Amino acid sequence: MTWPAGWQVEEIAQGDASSGVSRQRAVKNDEGGTPVLVMELTMTQVQSGHQVNLEGVLLEMRKSVQKDFFKGGYQSVCTRIHPTTLSRLSALETTCTITQNGRHVLSQTLVAAVDGDKAYVLSYAGQAEAYKASKDEIEAARNALKL
Repeated sequence: MTWPAGWQVEEIAQGDASSGVSRQRAVKNDEGGTPVLVMELTMTQVQSGHQVNLEGVLLEMRKSVQKDFFKGGYQSVCTRIHPTTLSRLSALETTCTITQNGRHVLSQTLVAAVDGDKAYVLSYAGQAEAYKASKDEIEAARNALKL
């Protein structure tokens, strides 16, 4: 993946080769070095002949995100899952707006796609203002993906 300029690429332990999962992550920090955005691309090997229920996977991921934020005292509202593209692939997407005491604090987008024996998930999240201000560079990174 080609990350936006100025983002710090984080090394992620890939586990053993038999897991069939690989991850890439980059973080955007503010001037003070505080992380304000994170973007992660995960690729998972799909068992040969297995049909992936992409909408079901995305629903479970969205539910997990909402539960995690709820435990931390946040509320979240997510868009309906809708068709989009990820690289050259048909994909599904949802974006969650996370609030605390009625104030928009975070946004997170989940995008999932399948290509033969590989499933991809692109997740990006960040502080509300940074997420909004970085929309163009996030879109550029997304459009530059070669899956």
